[in-house]
Amino acid sequence: MNPQNSADWPLIVASFLVVASVVWIVGSRLIRRQVRRMTRRGTEREAEVGWEDHLSEHHFFRRTALVVPAVAVYLGAESMLGYLSVSGHFPDEIGVVGVALRRVAGALAVFAVARAFQALLDAADDIYNDRWAEAKTRPIKGYLQLVALAAWIVAVVVIVAIAIGQSPVTFLTGLGALAAVLMLVFRDTILSLVASVQISSNDMIRIGDWVSVPQADCDGEIIEVALHTVKVQNWDKTISTIPTSSFINESFRNWRGMSESGGRRIKRSLSIDMNSVRFLNEREMAELSRRELLVDYMREAVGSITRFNSAKASGEEGVEPEIRRLTNLGTFRIYVLRYLQANPRTHKEMTTLVRQLDPRPEGVPIEVYCFSTNTEWAKYEALQADIFDHLIAVLPEFGLRAFQVPTGTDFKRVLAAGA
Repeated sequence: MNPQNSADWPLIVASFLVVASVVWIVGSRLIRRQVRRMTRRGTEREAEVGWEDHLSEHHFFRRTALVVPAVAVYLGAESMLGYLSVSGHFPDEIGVVGVALRRVAGALAVFAVARAFQALLDAADDIYNDRWAEAKTRPIKGYLQLVALAAWIVAVVVIVAIAIGQSPVTFLTGLGALAAVLMLVFRDTILSLVASVQISSNDMIRIGDWVSVPQADCDGEIIEVALHTVKVQNWDKTISTIPTSSFINESFRNWRGMSESGGRRIKRSLSIDMNSVRFLNEREMAELSRRELLVDYMREAVGSITRFNSAKASGEEGVEPEIRRLTNLGTFRIYVLRYLQANPRTHKEMTTLVRQLDPRPEGVPIEVYCFSTNTEWAKYEALQADIFDHLIAVLPEFGLRAFQVPTGTDFKRVLAAGA
């Protein structure tokens, strides 16, 4: 074919487009096939998931395979334009087609590189989470997302520069005046980046932490920490997505300290009917003195009260001395404390106390404050229920009654008695 003949240029362009398409299709398939063989060998070699599997899962090789045909088309178009320009017969139509083809191929090559780089970062995050124990305490997904964002910004700038036929450096210099606009557009990203740095440096949250965020009506386990958002799986299996900056600007509760301490707090009160509070008589003190948890206490308390009252008995004649007596409520408090201390499922190295709160219209609250040795939710709730089941059942042995709002059965009993 003689390039000196200007009538030959449509055939040259058509031939080049056909060759470019064949190169694109065949090149992509050959590269993908070779990559598939490589990853298959890697999988057969290793029993565990290797880095090739993560890269393949995120389509890194498939996206990388598109770069070679795009570059080949770009360089081929440049060669074609140079070849035809030497002949001296360079119609305007072929110039437009060739330049457009080069720009499209160049833009596609940059786009393919950006997508492959995004896949590489995603795979790097998976590899980090699988192979390093620090992944839960120091997640890197937020930083990788920031790098990906910067890469996409550069890619967009380069693609636009290629499309308009300008140098990317020249194009970037014109963006200086838009810095304020860019700061406004990426305000949330900047805030999220600052929040991610603070969260990571202060070790505020980790993947697997149990957090409670009242403002977001969220209570569950963190499953992902990203640049812009933190995903929390609530205990009802719903997913809450919370802005990362919220963990800096708003208050939340992290239960990690409870899990690491090995003890989970039990703080619950039992309301006692004040009408059932009274002094113990001799028979009741003798019965309670036989209880294993109260033997030492009753012996010491009865001895101390006897000595005190004996000294009071020799007071002024005709005056009733103010003697000391045991109450059923006070003895019950000691019993509850001894019961908690003897329970093998309560933490002996953490605070254990039983206290009486301010009397209320609902009675006198006796609060139990102790820690379970098992922080697992189900076992913690089981221990708490066992403790209060026992305390409610043992109340009558101390002559006490639990307070509760009258029910329909109570009103029926009163009406039946009145009839």
